[in-house]
Amino acid sequence: MRVTEKGQVTIPKDIRDRLKIGPGSEVDFIADEKGARLVVLSSRTEPSQDDFESWLGSMSGTLDTNGMTTDKFMEWLRGPRDDIGPH
Repeated sequence: MRVTEKGQVTIPKDIRDRLKIGPGSEVDFIADEKGARLVVLSSRTEPSQDDFESWLGSMSGTLDTNGMTTDKFMEWLRGPRDDIGPH
């Protein structure tokens, strides 16, 4: 790899993929007796559809509306609507 005038290097794609380094990830370089090592401090890769579906599945059944219908829950959540008559 070549270092730019600003001291920047490009991490090769296969290494970024293997270490799950994406936009917003934080990395550091640690100097040791052999040279320097790249250390991933936090990985931030773009979430995939599978990530969302997995999260959604994990949330299933976690909200207890105490038997309220959707309309009653929305009214409880938002407050009564003033643009329509009472139910």
